[in-house]
Amino acid sequence: MNEKTIFGLQVASLALIWILVILIGIWVANLLRLSYELPDVPSATFGISIIAVPVFVTIASILTYVFIGLQKGKEKE
Repeated sequence: MNEKTIFGLQVASLALIWILVILIGIWVANLLRLSYELPDVPSATFGISIIAVPVFVTIASILTYVFIGLQKGKEKE
């Protein structure tokens, strides 16, 4: 495969990861909004959001850091 094609696929996968993180954040915010609108206790939604959102953000951040580090290392060669 061409180097530009591989780079494009890597950037696309990185963008998809961040889109997933943003969509999960929107979904959790919508669940919190719905729990306030409906007569429901939002404790489960808070519990899920306290754990899930930082985990996804951390994973996406680590993958971004590794991708940028690999690109910097490639330029030095």
